[in-house]
Amino acid sequence: MRSDPAGGSADRPGSLRHLGEFSALAGIAAAQRGLFPPPPPGPELRERARDVLGVLDLAAADVRTERTWTAGGVRGEEVSWDVGFGPRTRAYVLRPREAGDAVLPGVLALHCHAGMKWAGKEKIADGPEGHSAEVARLRASIYGGRAWAQELAARGFTVLVPDVLGWGSRRIPLADMPDDVRGLPEPGLGEADRYDAAAARYEHVLAKYCTVLGTSYAGVVAGEDLAAAAYLRSRPDVGAVGCAGLSGGGLRAALLGAFDPGTAAVAVVAMVSSYRDLLDGHVAGHTWMLYPPGLSRLCDLPDLVACAAPRPLLVWYGEHDPILPPAGMRRAHTMIRNHYRQAPADYTGVFADAGHCFDVPAQERVFDWLARRLTGERGEPWR
Repeated sequence: MRSDPAGGSADRPGSLRHLGEFSALAGIAAAQRGLFPPPPPGPELRERARDVLGVLDLAAADVRTERTWTAGGVRGEEVSWDVGFGPRTRAYVLRPREAGDAVLPGVLALHCHAGMKWAGKEKIADGPEGHSAEVARLRASIYGGRAWAQELAARGFTVLVPDVLGWGSRRIPLADMPDDVRGLPEPGLGEADRYDAAAARYEHVLAKYCTVLGTSYAGVVAGEDLAAAAYLRSRPDVGAVGCAGLSGGGLRAALLGAFDPGTAAVAVVAMVSSYRDLLDGHVAGHTWMLYPPGLSRLCDLPDLVACAAPRPLLVWYGEHDPILPPAGMRRAHTMIRNHYRQAPADYTGVFADAGHCFDVPAQERVFDWLARRLTGERGEPWR
């Protein structure tokens, strides 16, 4: 394995934060298990990673339109479908108000994790009721105060914003959680905040179930997102389809891009680092979706993110991101560029003076990039 530019290496680490006296475990595991090997060619990596993650073959069955509305310059439609287990998935379809039946480029807008599971799609898009105070706080902290999926739709896209396992319409009822996970009602804590506290504890349980069932949390989520993307492409008002997301939504975008040949362009915001650099104090701050068992014996994370090269890929790195190591982001950028060495113009890596967020400048950059990549060089996709 290559040396870590921050000092030390993944196979001979010094003291790792959060492992301390047990840090030598990393070196022993690397030596005996062959971590982060050179990846196989893209198509082979895709198939082997799909098997390692246990990506489920799911479909959006029995699609129904639940309601429609208009607000500002956007027409909204709430649809639902059945993936075969759990409650029906609810999703918003957003289009410019005056678009009629025009065929527009499509974008699967993927909501983040952010420790908020009471809400899913509502974090980045408004339904007819508007949004809650909790969502307003989240948007102010990481989205520049915007419902970015709404903004994107107004610019000439058909935007699909689905919930996924664990969030919103797909959240696990408190009554189904173990007693010690569910916890006791806390005075002054609202329903949404109480649920989010319990859901944080329950994610460990859900990840265990997925592992025992021969899949992974990432594999189930990727299966649901693949089903959503197939539905979006099936709509007669949709042309080429891309995807985008921040943080956990960025991971979802990366996985969709890896496993879905029909996705034409992928934008990943504030999510990509090498695994080996996460080891020093950056493991605990991430979802179980980032850690499917066995993937590190097949490749490092940037290899999977780039395995569909030369399909257009944008990765946005925040220079001051507190949950991703700078060395890991730089290493990831170098690794991805190497995958795109035959088509360097198809990879856009942006290092921004920003933290862990998808703020307005980042949104504008991603929106413009999606418009170009999903419609060629003609500029605006629709007006």
